[in-house]
Amino acid sequence: MGMVRPYQPSLLRLLHGAMALLVPLAWLSGLIVYSNHDGRFGRLSWQPAGDWIDLHGTLEVFLWPLALLFGLYALTLGRARLNQAANTTALLALALAVGSGKFMNENWLSTGQFDHFVYSLHLLAWLLVAAAVIWHVAAILMRGGAPLARTMFQLKLRPNDLPRDWAAQVGRLLRRSS
Repeated sequence: MGMVRPYQPSLLRLLHGAMALLVPLAWLSGLIVYSNHDGRFGRLSWQPAGDWIDLHGTLEVFLWPLALLFGLYALTLGRARLNQAANTTALLALALAVGSGKFMNENWLSTGQFDHFVYSLHLLAWLLVAAAVIWHVAAILMRGGAPLARTMFQLKLRPNDLPRDWAAQVGRLLRRSS
């Protein structure tokens, strides 16, 4: 008898994959912005040229709606996965980072205004995102090892898990909840 291979729903894989691309890019661009403008707690040894504040803000424009969709997925179809503390922590850290970023003023850093509460909250969220992602990946590897981690990269779809089935999946969940 063969071992059952883990399977992740396709909508989760799509949203999670997009988040896995955007979050590290936002995190790294934020590190460069911090190093170029603030740097109170250390700077990068190299200071890349360019308008990193605008790039970081552009990533946020894409991350905000995606994080909202991912959060809605997590609270509905992915609700059971929130029983894992690492998953919940990563989602909350992301919400804090994106939410505090929405309240930032891009001129604060270029004019040396580092004492705004929202900026401090955004820096804290930046650190929490890094720690939460590391914990999330470690928890996946501890729970299911490489086979579970690889499920996020699978392209194979089950018959009832095609993009055309996503609306019905959400509809079934909503009907069960009411």
